[in-house]
Amino acid sequence: MERREIERLRDEVSCAAVLEQAGFAIDAKESTRRAVKYRRSSEIVIVTHEGRGWFDPLSDAKGDVFGLVEHLDRVGFPACVEKVAALVGFEITKPEWQSGIADSQSDLSLSDRWQSRRCPWPGSSTWRYLRDDRCLPTALVRKAIEGNLLREGPHGSMWAAHTNGAGIVTGWEARGPQYRGFASGGTKILFRLGSKAAVRLAVTEAAIDAMSLAAIESLRDGTLYLSTGGGWSPATAAALSELASEPGVQLVAATDANPQGDMFADRLRELADEVGCDWVRLRPPEEDWNEVVKIRAKRRSENRKWEEEGNGGEACRMRTARVKGGFARLKPALDPSGGDAGDRRGVMKD
Repeated sequence: MERREIERLRDEVSCAAVLEQAGFAIDAKESTRRAVKYRRSSEIVIVTHEGRGWFDPLSDAKGDVFGLVEHLDRVGFPACVEKVAALVGFEITKPEWQSGIADSQSDLSLSDRWQSRRCPWPGSSTWRYLRDDRCLPTALVRKAIEGNLLREGPHGSMWAAHTNGAGIVTGWEARGPQYRGFASGGTKILFRLGSKAAVRLAVTEAAIDAMSLAAIESLRDGTLYLSTGGGWSPATAAALSELASEPGVQLVAATDANPQGDMFADRLRELADEVGCDWVRLRPPEEDWNEVVKIRAKRRSENRKWEEEGNGGEACRMRTARVKGGFARLKPALDPSGGDAGDRRGVMKD
């Protein structure tokens, strides 16, 4: 096949077609317009450049459509060309995208774009997203704001800063009710919440989960809660290595309870072995730490509702007793569980 024919195939056949033929499916929740995540069991491939490029977030593999076939099938280039040619005209599945959130200030520097956005405030759309949708406690949200870690993004989204070792903002995780992405032109390094002189590094895959674990642990002393933003760039690895190389540091793999989270945990264990620090796997009882926070908030709400309903019934009985001519001492309604289950805190163990 001539070179021009190969170039035509590269332009005409999307990486998405190869992945769908291979049994991968779109993970719409984890995808953006610019980066569509595909999953097949524990395997992950991110499709970029409008289907013309791809990369594996858990390795250094990346390339064009021919490289993708070679990556998946472990075959030579001639076989790759034949398989790609067979996919000409293949109709791929297109996700039902929600309205994207354009960055109207993309012509400004990262620092200027960050500084131009307000911090969340009580009642703002981002504040409601963090408090109502994500169930993060007010004190924790205020702590993150005080650390210059949060900004109001467009349409109720949250911007959570990634910084380098000098504290300079290099980008931000953007999360909202219907949006997930990263700052255009930014660099994923680490979201950092907590003690600067940390002896315990709790590493998660998203800023929401880092804040959620911090809420669960009540911002444990000596702990720095980190997020890689779901990536593992050389800059992220270098930043983690620098932090973990400090004397007496423990590296905590607090990644999600799924195959991807386990693979990230394995990478963290390898990094801990390289720098010679302690390592532990802290696996959430649900798929991620924010799910744990939301379940606890729901239980507290149900418990309060039960108490309110119980008190209402007692007040009704009191009124009935008065009508019958007595102010009888009534035994208060008791919680059948023996207390306020929603307010009990479980002890997190490493």
